[in-house]
Amino acid sequence: MEWNFPTAGQLAAALRAGEVTSVELTDEAIARIERDDDAINAICVRDFDRARAAAHDADRARARGEDRDRPLLGIPVTVKESYDIAGLPTTWGMPPHRDYLPAEDAVQVSRLKAAGAVVLGKTNVPFGLQDIQSFNEIYGTTNNPWDHRRTSGGSSGGSAAALASGFGALSIGSDLAGSLRTPAHFCGVYAHKPTLGLAAIRGMVPPPGPALPVEHDLAVVGPMARTARDLTLLLDVMAGPDPLTLGAAYHLTLPPARHERLRDFRVLVLDDHPLIPTGAAVRAGVGRVADALADGGARVERDSPLLPDLTEAAMLYRQLLFSGSVARFPVEAYEQLRTHAAALSADDQSLDAAMLRGMVLSHRDWIEANSRRELHRHGWRRFFAEFDAVVCPVTPTPAFPHDHNPDPRARRIDIDGVAYPYFDQLVWAGLATMPGLPATAVPAGRSPEGLPVGVQLIGPMFEDRTPLRLAELLEQEIGGFQAPE
Repeated sequence: MEWNFPTAGQLAAALRAGEVTSVELTDEAIARIERDDDAINAICVRDFDRARAAAHDADRARARGEDRDRPLLGIPVTVKESYDIAGLPTTWGMPPHRDYLPAEDAVQVSRLKAAGAVVLGKTNVPFGLQDIQSFNEIYGTTNNPWDHRRTSGGSSGGSAAALASGFGALSIGSDLAGSLRTPAHFCGVYAHKPTLGLAAIRGMVPPPGPALPVEHDLAVVGPMARTARDLTLLLDVMAGPDPLTLGAAYHLTLPPARHERLRDFRVLVLDDHPLIPTGAAVRAGVGRVADALADGGARVERDSPLLPDLTEAAMLYRQLLFSGSVARFPVEAYEQLRTHAAALSADDQSLDAAMLRGMVLSHRDWIEANSRRELHRHGWRRFFAEFDAVVCPVTPTPAFPHDHNPDPRARRIDIDGVAYPYFDQLVWAGLATMPGLPATAVPAGRSPEGLPVGVQLIGPMFEDRTPLRLAELLEQEIGGFQAPE
């Protein structure tokens, strides 16, 4: 049997039944990477010797009956390059740090290993994790497995491409501006952006660290997989507070999914945004999901007065997102930004203006923006008293051609033949990120060109199992991952 594309759940069952060993799974995954990854360039740091040793250890542990409390025992996985792994470089794609070697594992890598996972290596990222593509001067460009001329997404693009190519059953990434969801959408796999603060983030820090147990605004770490159920399996390993802080006092218990049957879900479907159009291919994907929900008996609405204002949410997200992007800018560059922002017309309410204003927010202004965010969170609580989930795009288009223009502000995204500013496509990602809501990216078919198309399922705060369960049910209705042809 070919073992590179079964789910983690299927691999775990086969290991328990003695149908395969972890050493065999690991050797087959390594062989596939060595055969196919030159064209994809997903695995930027290989750790095959330690992976084989870990696989031998896993087989011995299983023989001793130690698999009961180790849900990933013997399963090959990959890890986003931005996570610290002792003995491997952590660069975030930044050449000055190409030789940085952390001394200890990130908390999530430690949790993977404690669960028995076999780490094959690290997956590629953009410079500083600051792009919707994955390329950098150290490791080069990661290509989309469906069309090598197109991006795999970013910043967890290497992880999504690895999963789609059969390089390990699971991967872990991070998400600030759709960095889990966009690559999943572009590559036809699954990803889950957890509720803000649900999973400890220590050790996912720009080099050279230090890896402190701090809480980051907007940013989360989360699972990627080839099936919805595997997302839940991996989230259960990742979730929980840092043992150095809140974990000293609290233990996590996530609420169960609100419903188990599709016909019991109440869902709002969105495919229009006031600030950017949705391309026909993505709109069709949203429509396929909406039809499946309706056919399954779910209550499906297309509008609700309870929905927080999408324009205000996008502007607020833009400000909060970019307010942290200039912290390490030289003083001269920061002063130039302040000058440009001061010259903006008060009537300029464009996304670019919101970005520039966000870059130079004073602390007082940030507190005001955060207060407005709390009002949005309150609005979402009211919304989720009447609905269980929102279905909407991840980005307006399928994967776009590689664009390495060094000035991202000069890049454009083509939506059905019309060009729009490159970063405007982030408005859909921000819908869940700004208030800190959980969101699950799921495959929703193919574009006319044969490219994967996904949607995201946004759920109530800390009720991550609700969109994850809905993702499982939709997988049964419309299908899920398919290997690239």
